[in-house]
Amino acid sequence: MDTHTSNDINRRNFLKSSALLTGAATLAPSVLLGADAAPARATRRLGRLEVSTLGFGCMNIAWAYGPRTEKVAAIKLVRDAFDAGHRFFDTAEIYGPFYSEEVVGEALKAHRNEVILATKFGFEIDPQTGERRGLNSRPEYLKPSVERMLKRLQTDHIDLLYQHRVDPQVPIEDVAGAVGELVRQGKVRHFGLSEAGGATIRRAHAEFPVTAVQNEYSFWTRDPEHEVIPVLEELGIGLVPWSPLGMGYLTGTIRPGHKFQSPDLRSDLSFPRFTDEGLAKNLPVLAILERTAKEKDATAGQIALAWLLARKPFIAPIPGTTNPAHLRENIAAAKVTFTESDMRELEASFAKIEVFGQRAPDSLMAAHDIGVNIGTSSKGNHGKSPLRGTRNQTSPTR
Repeated sequence: MDTHTSNDINRRNFLKSSALLTGAATLAPSVLLGADAAPARATRRLGRLEVSTLGFGCMNIAWAYGPRTEKVAAIKLVRDAFDAGHRFFDTAEIYGPFYSEEVVGEALKAHRNEVILATKFGFEIDPQTGERRGLNSRPEYLKPSVERMLKRLQTDHIDLLYQHRVDPQVPIEDVAGAVGELVRQGKVRHFGLSEAGGATIRRAHAEFPVTAVQNEYSFWTRDPEHEVIPVLEELGIGLVPWSPLGMGYLTGTIRPGHKFQSPDLRSDLSFPRFTDEGLAKNLPVLAILERTAKEKDATAGQIALAWLLARKPFIAPIPGTTNPAHLRENIAAAKVTFTESDMRELEASFAKIEVFGQRAPDSLMAAHDIGVNIGTSSKGNHGKSPLRGTRNQTSPTR
């Protein structure tokens, strides 16, 4: 049996066995109140950090799903997000690179003490040319990078600083220790990881407390459920799902035959779920959300976001958009509530279908930590991050 076939079987078995486990223990408290209850809480806790229930992802204004948003319009969009109620803004130095941080800094400088700013390090980027040179989380590179981030964000501190990707050349303890120094200096308030598996999370947390982990998680991407979420729940760490709307697919606006406007990584990099075949074969996923949306007088995208909020009380999604109307639609998702029966029905429906295609191309999947993707496990190993004084020779468990 080849590797891809084995992984597909692992994915199907995991999704079908886990989808039916939803019950009262997995629901956020507001969900149990029923459809006529008050809206979801305005804030959530990520470890010791309080954030707005829904954050605002600021990647789209710089790249990924179409051309860069012109700066004046991008600044207005971020300010509109603040006016709509968002108080948790997520960016990264590689978005642009640098452009997203610059926009966020300019847009929110008048409201700095009212918002939580999160950004990410981990890629070596020439500060003058923007040339990208691969992963680099070495402490001696991280610290000057943070100084440049602070200038772009027009602030004296970063509320939540994530390692964007686990660096296979740098022990995670060294990374956590370096961030810990920045916390003690007052330049950073909280430490986070992105696309990290269970072993790496445990190692980092033992060195310096991890506040949040940002991994891809959505109605059609369940990878965190097999390893990451149980570890986060055990350690009291929050989860910030990126791409909570399935890169737009779960909103129902991307159908078979959709014409992507280049540059768009979904088509340019041939994401399996965004090929013509993938768009067509995953319509059953969308049908579940649209059926529930009709029952709840909501949109498919709102159902996808509300489902995430209902999974665990320590989950705070960060949908991004460049469309002001979609911004308002997303934030209204916090008003959609589910009963225990609603959640069981959603999971039972999902267990009957099969998601077509892996969530990213092989080249990007390979950059994720061990234990992040369904079909890999960090149990019994140290993850992709090397141990101090050794070279990392661990390969994913399949």
